[in-house]
Amino acid sequence: MSMKIRLARGGSKKRPHYSIVASDSRMPRDGRFLEKLGTYDPMLAKDNENRIKMDLDRIKDWLSKGAQPTDRVARFLEAAGVLPKTVRSNPKSAVPGKAMAERAKKKAAAAEAPVEVKAPAVAAAPEVVEAPAVVEAPAVVEAPEAEASATEAPAAE
Repeated sequence: MSMKIRLARGGSKKRPHYSIVASDSRMPRDGRFLEKLGTYDPMLAKDNENRIKMDLDRIKDWLSKGAQPTDRVARFLEAAGVLPKTVRSNPKSAVPGKAMAERAKKKAAAAEAPVEVKAPAVAAAPEVVEAPAVVEAPAVVEAPEAEASATEAPAAE
């Protein structure tokens, strides 16, 4: 009979509460277990002392009998100092995902593009300057009429 020290889920929907239990590996996650060894409440703050409660003496006893902790329980035991810390190898953790890779490509293209875009931007600037000049031309035509009426008004006085 291979033994596991694992989490058995309790609590209601979206309010998880786990029991740390010693059970046969063939039993369901929330099924029959031999002994309850502690509790884990993920809803509490990480620095709260009631977040993880374990009977370390009983856990050490089960470990000496050959029980294997699951990954999450092993992390709890490493934090408590019962198990030595293991180095986990996750080579894909440094590789960016698809979305991040696309953003990096766009950023690299944008870094190269300003050199090429500056030349067309300068060529586009005179066109923008010329367009307001065309708009101002009718205003200049109207200005002499306004000046003429303004010069006539003081003469009338």
